Amino acid sequence: MNSGGNILLVEDDPAVAMSLSEGLAQEGFTVDHVSYGTDALRKVATTRPQLIILDVRSPDGSGFDYCRRMRKMKVRQPIIMLTARREETDKVIGLEMGADDYVTKPYSLAELVSRIRAHLRRA
Repeated sequence: MNSGGNILLVEDDPAVAMSLSEGLAQEGFTVDHVSYGTDALRKVATTRPQLIILDVRSPDGSGFDYCRRMRKMKVRQPIIMLTARREETDKVIGLEMGADDYVTKPYSLAELVSRIRAHLRRA
């Protein structure tokens, strides 16, 4: 099934990035992967992905901060925070910084794909 969704994946763990990129590609998504938040800011400005998956931990800063910075850049595309941080306060911070959704690891690919499709329908 081709969803036509172009996704920017911001994930510094190569194994997680590869696995997730392959899984999403099998579901018909086009995935552009970067490891650093600063690269994500450049990509968002130049490629205009339809959805952003953003890890909270980035080697060059906080994913929360990058989410906030994207919103200040007037990025309106859905942002899904994907992280191992499960605390309620982290979820609240992520959503308050501008994320549309917050998914914790480990996650089900089927659930993540459903959430992506739901956000793309509303976008």
